[in-house]
Amino acid sequence: MQISEVMKSDDVLIDVSISSKPKLLKFVAETAAARLGVAAEEILGALQGREELGSTGIGAGIAIPHAPVKSISAPFILLIRLAKPIDFEAVDEEPVDIVCPILTPQGDQGHYLKLLSQIARQLRLPDAIKAIRSGADQETIYRAFVECDG
Repeated sequence: MQISEVMKSDDVLIDVSISSKPKLLKFVAETAAARLGVAAEEILGALQGREELGSTGIGAGIAIPHAPVKSISAPFILLIRLAKPIDFEAVDEEPVDIVCPILTPQGDQGHYLKLLSQIARQLRLPDAIKAIRSGADQETIYRAFVECDG
C-alpha cells in the first residue's frame, strides 16, 4: 500500500493554528472523526495512549502521531503544517511544525508498519521537507510529499 492510495491532496492542512500538543491531538481526532464518521473520543484515546508510550516527535521539527483505531476500516493520513511550531516532547527537544498523523484499523499491523515506515522515509527527504514548509497550496505540498512514494 502506497501513501498516495490512502491520502489525497485535501488531507494536507496548511498553516493550522494550534498552541499545544494536547490541542493538536484533539484537532487531529476531531478532523479524522468528521471525515471517517467515527467518534473523536476513540481516536483521541488511541493517540493519547500511544503518546504515553513515548513521544512520536521524531526530531527536526517533525511528529508522526500514529495509532490503531478499532472502529475504522481503512488507513487514514493527514499532513499538517502548523502556523507556528509547538512543543511536542520530540526526541531532539526541538519544536514541531510538521505533523503527519496515521490511523489504521486495529489488527492491520502489516499496513500500519509499512505506512509508518514510508512516511518516516518521506519526511527525511530534504526536498520534501522544504516543499512542505514553503509550499503555497495543498496540491503542491501533496505532490512533493508523495512523488517519491514507493
